[in-house]
Amino acid sequence: MTTKRRPSLKPRKIPQQSRAEYTVAAILEAAAGILETRGMEGLNTNLVAQRAGVSVGSLYQYFPNKDSLIVALCLRDKAVFYSEAEGSLNEPTGQTALKYLITVSVRQQLRRPALARALDFEEGRPAIAKELATSSVAFHGLVQQILSRSDIPPQASMEIATDDVLALVRALTDAAGERGEVRRGALEQRVERALFGYLGITACQTETSRAPPKRSR
Repeated sequence: MTTKRRPSLKPRKIPQQSRAEYTVAAILEAAAGILETRGMEGLNTNLVAQRAGVSVGSLYQYFPNKDSLIVALCLRDKAVFYSEAEGSLNEPTGQTALKYLITVSVRQQLRRPALARALDFEEGRPAIAKELATSSVAFHGLVQQILSRSDIPPQASMEIATDDVLALVRALTDAAGERGEVRRGALEQRVERALFGYLGITACQTETSRAPPKRSR
């Protein structure tokens, strides 16, 4: 008995020239636009090629199927998000780093909320999650570095705390996106209260972290 081979979700080839890079970018943006307006059910390679202004054959040179498009879109958004989130590590305290990360997360989610929700859902599919596993490791490590700062209360399990923090941010920002919220500041405050409460950061600790260090006489 032969085992059916699972279709590859990896790009068939990587663009090497600027013209090819432009073609791939156009294909991915066309796919993103369709996901925003029609969802996964409305996404197909023929429509993506049409919107991108390329032939289906050109699309298949890079992407063997629509799931490979989803993986590429997820990786594109994760790369942008991680490059912005890395700035949190330059913050002086764990609490200010966490606030920085919240700001970046809210901005990412509300920038294109329909697309963000669609990709979040697709990331939960086992085949997609497997392809994205490596790319998620670096971000988990970044969050763990923040939670390890001295002004963040110690957690019983750093792995669980990291997963819970990410889940809380995603749940709150997804819900805000579904409601059509556009006020980032209000959402950031709600996410901050949820995360600080979960991590056991009290109001007193927050004020202490904001206070400038005392000068030695």
